[in-house]
Amino acid sequence: MGAHVVILGAGVGGQVAAHALRRRLGSGHRITVVERDPQHAFAPSFLWVMTGARTPGQVTSPLAKLLARGVNLHEGEVSAIDVAGRRVETSRGSLEFDFLVVALGAELAADAVPGLSGRSHSYYSLEGATRLKPALDALGNGAKVAVLVAGLPYKCPGAPHEGAMLIADYLRRRRRIDVSVDLFTPEPQPLPVAGPALGGAVAAMLQSRGVGFHPLHKVASIADRVLAFDNGASVPFDLLVAIPPHRSPSVVRTSGLANEAGWISVDRRTLETRAEGVLAIGDITAVQIPGRWKPDVPLLLPKAGVFAHAEALVAAERVAAAALGQPCDTTFCGDGFCMLEAGGGAAGVAYGDFFAEPAPEVRVRDIGAAWHLGKVLFEQWWLSPQGARRAVLGAALRAGSRLTGVPVRL
Repeated sequence: MGAHVVILGAGVGGQVAAHALRRRLGSGHRITVVERDPQHAFAPSFLWVMTGARTPGQVTSPLAKLLARGVNLHEGEVSAIDVAGRRVETSRGSLEFDFLVVALGAELAADAVPGLSGRSHSYYSLEGATRLKPALDALGNGAKVAVLVAGLPYKCPGAPHEGAMLIADYLRRRRRIDVSVDLFTPEPQPLPVAGPALGGAVAAMLQSRGVGFHPLHKVASIADRVLAFDNGASVPFDLLVAIPPHRSPSVVRTSGLANEAGWISVDRRTLETRAEGVLAIGDITAVQIPGRWKPDVPLLLPKAGVFAHAEALVAAERVAAAALGQPCDTTFCGDGFCMLEAGGGAAGVAYGDFFAEPAPEVRVRDIGAAWHLGKVLFEQWWLSPQGARRAVLGAALRAGSRLTGVPVRL
């Protein structure tokens, strides 16, 4: 009798793991994905929904169409993870497993900052991005837009910078006069884990797009259209666009798998948790990487879809090998990349080895239209059902990866 692999969550990591497992394991093994939302939304495209370049319908697809044949979809909310009993409880019943892959991601927690909920917009959800566009359209000349990183950590570390640049570009194209766009973050520089070279490059991108950048600004409270920071500064705004604080789902925090911060610590090479046969991937994990600013203080791998994707391929290979009773030396190497939309049909790209010693090694390429087109190509590949079109798009992405040296694994 074959193994039953249960995957919790059908975001980037969950889908990639399911497809890879289905390719690796025969039909005698069952693969079940548990997901509460039958409609998949491609989060990197929410920025384009915000600016009207996409409609919500263009960045969503029924999950059943995206999953590979032979992958079972269990629509329901995960309510408990019983590691010792090898069982998961959902809103639609229990599932027993031989192997478990936790890919439940991170939740937005706007209630963690006083005054944030109800006073801000956000493009970190499809609904939020959809509501933000008319709010941008309603701005008049001289308006002040504040883009706020409201807490750490947060997923997709390039998104605050992309969002600020796209908002500035959008308002400029709508001929708004004397509008200001400012980005506030508690971090010391853009994408600090990637080092000073990348931080400087992104800061220059922001400046070239007319975005004010304000590091070391940790928000304390929000009231009457004024941001108050713990450094004593206060800033008025007409429109607040926030990246809300993130937290892990409660079902993870009560599972016995989470650390004190609520995330799941894993072996960074194998993605294994402390529970046998249970792996975790993507935003729900805490993956230590070498310290950059203080060598004896390790950093955490950024929460980003590109890492969830790569981790899922490794987790699938390791689970499949265990199910088949085979040895496995496949490990996660820490490679990753990030494309930053800058507006005007252009983007920048950074990529590198985040496990490099003594500190992550990241390269930066100049802004250009090719990186924007690459991001569009990836979006179209991701939202295409399994079949010929997806295969052609995947071949194009692999060719681009070989040509540019940017590590893309599908």
